[in-house]
Amino acid sequence: MEKFTQLTAIAAPIRRINIDTDIIIPSREMKRVSKQGLGEGLFAGWRYTKPGGREENADFILNQPPYREAKIILTSANFGCGSSREHAVWALHEWGIRCIIAPSFGSIFQGNCVRNGILPVVLDDEKVVELVNWVEQDAAANQLTVDLVAGKVSAADHIEYSFSLSEADREMLLNGLDAIAVTLKRADEIAAFESRDQKQRPWAYPQRPAP
Repeated sequence: MEKFTQLTAIAAPIRRINIDTDIIIPSREMKRVSKQGLGEGLFAGWRYTKPGGREENADFILNQPPYREAKIILTSANFGCGSSREHAVWALHEWGIRCIIAPSFGSIFQGNCVRNGILPVVLDDEKVVELVNWVEQDAAANQLTVDLVAGKVSAADHIEYSFSLSEADREMLLNGLDAIAVTLKRADEIAAFESRDQKQRPWAYPQRPAP
C-alpha cells in the first residue's frame, strides 16, 4: 500500500450531503474482478451524460480543468454512506484521490479508505466551507497541503486546521501497511504463542497425513 505522509494538491469541492457508495461507483460499473479499471466508473452517474455511456458531462466538476488533476476532495457530511462496497475506495484511489476532507464519513467507507491508502480527514462543516471558498478563488494556485505527520490541513499562510486520526489508522497510512502487513509485524510473537500453545494443547494441532 502506498504511504501517506504529506500531500500538496488541487482540491475539488463536491458539496453534497449523503454521497453514498452507489453514487461514488454505480453497481453497473463493477464488472471487473480486480481493482484495475474502476477509476473509469468513478461518479459515473454524474461524470457522464448517459448511464453506461462515456460522453462527459461538462458541468461535473471533475471534468473541468484544473479539477481533473485533483487529488483531494472537499465534501459534505456522511460521505461514503450506504453499502460497504470497497470498490468505491478503489475507484477513488485509481482516479488519483489520496485525501477526502468532510465533516463525517460512513464508518465502513472510512475504514476502507485507510486500508487502501486514502486519508479521511474529519473537519467541522464551517472549516470545510472556508477551505472551499479559498480553493474556489483560484483552484490551480490555491492548493491545499495535508500533513499527516503534523495532523494539519493548510492553505498557504491563509488557513491552518488540525485534525486527528486513531493511532492504528495513522500508523497504517504513514507506513503504507494494510491490515495483513500490520499483523505480520508481530509474526515472531504469533509464532512464539503458537509454539507454546501447541505444547500445552497438542490435541488442537492434529498432524496432517503424509502426502
